[in-house]
Amino acid sequence: MITITLFIVAITCIISFFAFSNEKLIDEFIFYPPAITRDNQWYRFISSGFIHADIQHLAFNMFTLYFFGNNWEAAYNDYLGLGKIWYIVLYLGALIVSQIPSYIKNRNNYHYRSLGASGAVSAIVFSMILLMPWSTLYVFVLPVPAIIYAVMYLSYTIYMSRKGGDSINHDAHLWGAIFGIIFSVILKPEVVLIFLEAITHPHFGGLE
Repeated sequence: MITITLFIVAITCIISFFAFSNEKLIDEFIFYPPAITRDNQWYRFISSGFIHADIQHLAFNMFTLYFFGNNWEAAYNDYLGLGKIWYIVLYLGALIVSQIPSYIKNRNNYHYRSLGASGAVSAIVFSMILLMPWSTLYVFVLPVPAIIYAVMYLSYTIYMSRKGGDSINHDAHLWGAIFGIIFSVILKPEVVLIFLEAITHPHFGGLE
């Protein structure tokens, strides 16, 4: 069965692979604030989420999205009775919202460029954490509780953000995470109670 998550992963991988060897495509898709400010190219808030810096960057994001995204679709659709359209709204909304702080800060900075689906992936991860914080994710065959993986994911981002030196908008991870949590709480306020119950009563199980 082709899920929305699998479709997004496939499209992102295809576009990213094309972009690896196509500088023109990168220039057209990348998040470049001056082009948005000067030429009203608002599509860059979304298009930049479908290209990545390299194979490692792409694999890291898509691996995370695949496991957490598939479970988000199942849990929010079947368990909470929400239509999958909300998954698309969350993903695209996170791409936009997570980059707004960077846009405001760099709207006239001609040296700033960023790319990647980090903000949207982070939103999916932390939205899913509200429902299943102790679910087990297997990272290189090692079992890791989802909430621990999420903390590691965010910690890595904060470290890389301070380090700098690449075109990845690491700050988007943090804003994406915040957006994912707020979006879920607004959509289904009871997820707060579900999270509090789950976090105080650990129950380990695999993310399938």
